[in-house]
Amino acid sequence: MTKPALLMLDDGVCFEGEARGAAGEAAGEVVFTTSMAGYQETLTDPSYFGQIVAFTAAQLGNYGATPLDDESPAPRVAGAVFHDLFTAAENMPFPHWRAGESLDAKLARQGISAIAGLDTRALTLHLREHGSRGGILSALDLDRPSLLRRARALPPMQGQDLARKVSCAQPYAFSPPPPDSPSLRVAVLDCGVKRSILVNLARLGMAVSVWPAATSAADILASKPDGVLLPNGPGDPEPCVYAIAAIRRLLGRVPLFGICLGHQLLGLALGARTYKLPFGHHGVNHPVLDISTRRVLITSQNHGFCVDPDSLPARAAPSHWNLNDDTLEGLVVKDAPAFSVQFHPEAVPGPTEAGDLFLRFRDLILQAK
Repeated sequence: MTKPALLMLDDGVCFEGEARGAAGEAAGEVVFTTSMAGYQETLTDPSYFGQIVAFTAAQLGNYGATPLDDESPAPRVAGAVFHDLFTAAENMPFPHWRAGESLDAKLARQGISAIAGLDTRALTLHLREHGSRGGILSALDLDRPSLLRRARALPPMQGQDLARKVSCAQPYAFSPPPPDSPSLRVAVLDCGVKRSILVNLARLGMAVSVWPAATSAADILASKPDGVLLPNGPGDPEPCVYAIAAIRRLLGRVPLFGICLGHQLLGLALGARTYKLPFGHHGVNHPVLDISTRRVLITSQNHGFCVDPDSLPARAAPSHWNLNDDTLEGLVVKDAPAFSVQFHPEAVPGPTEAGDLFLRFRDLILQAK
């Protein structure tokens, strides 16, 4: 038997559906993603911490779930919204050889509540017109006035420092130096880094160490890294004053590469401003222009904030533009070995057209040695 559930937005718009996953309750900012696959990578992306993610694809869960596709040890979303969540019958083998369980079972086992059977097209159109909203997904409280009061009491995403909440507690080595072989040493300031970013660095022969988000520049430099990567993460970049201060001290001392939140933090460290987008960029089909080559890249994106290009100081220049809404998608520092992009070159999920940015980072490190 199905269990009813509601998704209440803070503007009073309510959607009915059926409880899935843990069949409990979730609260956070409601956003939508246009990805048609890679749902497990999305659900375990730390950048979605504090958000309820609505999938615009008509059916999800088709190829099950496996730990091999996790971007972090556990789902990071607050909750999930589906039109149709596929679940294999007990007497039918799951339709993908890698699947260890259904997506519904994985969500339930890991305590993530979801809702299915609602009109995700209507929800997406509403969020596009009115912007991302605070919301509560519940299979426990079906009293609409109660849900609306609670949804309106949720804190906005602006001003929330969420990077500390998803960061590692202690430094660790992701890929140690190969024995008896020279290797480039890269430190990653963990504001919510995806595993696939670390994998891309390791594949290039880099020894990768991961550091908590609030680590000082002095402690990072004491480990003698050849380069520092500033990765993705959730929330508003402006409250991350600890990371901004560290980046200011790292600039010019060691090559830097920023991705997503790391791009925003680098911009703030340079003296630029950031602002919140109406409904953010979440998906794998965003066209971005590389200014230097005039090449258009189809990119994977997941962010709700952006760097204001008009606030960039003279020492920085735009490197990429979003062709959908003309927002800044990358910058380069003129007087220091540092650059950043707003999109995700690791492309998990998504197209791999921007993957050579990891090679560019390696080349920048080699030039600085």
